[in-house]
Amino acid sequence: MRIMLRFTILASTFPMALIAMFARGGIASSAPCIATGGITVQMAQAPWQAQAHVAFTDDPAQASVRVQIVDRAETADFAVIDDVESAESGACTATAATRFIGIAATPSGAEPVIYLTDSARADYRIYVHSRSFTPRNAAALIVGAHRDQRRLAAL
Repeated sequence: MRIMLRFTILASTFPMALIAMFARGGIASSAPCIATGGITVQMAQAPWQAQAHVAFTDDPAQASVRVQIVDRAETADFAVIDDVESAESGACTATAATRFIGIAATPSGAEPVIYLTDSARADYRIYVHSRSFTPRNAAALIVGAHRDQRRLAAL
């Protein structure tokens, strides 16, 4: 009898916990995210969550955007350094206005195609020293953020 009662309590509590979690916007995550120019751009955790996509290529001729990975933060247009313990609280909080960026498996004509390079001939220069961001994450977010900013300025 006790086992059945415990199972009933667990069975009724679990769906409520799921509903509460999704009502708050899902599981708290440390998805790479930036806040720039009044907008917040975050890497999508699920394919259906992405509102915009970018793609990557190893062929510079197919790229629509070139992103140079630099070795000094001073020379970068965008730097990610997250080893500091006292990060700004709430600097990148997901809201209804957050734009989610996904990385497409294959390039299409509708999305930016990024080529990561060491060459000085690039549209953006990034510096990444992070435990949670990869250079691909940083490139996707900065290209996605600037694409959204241009679109908002055109409206």
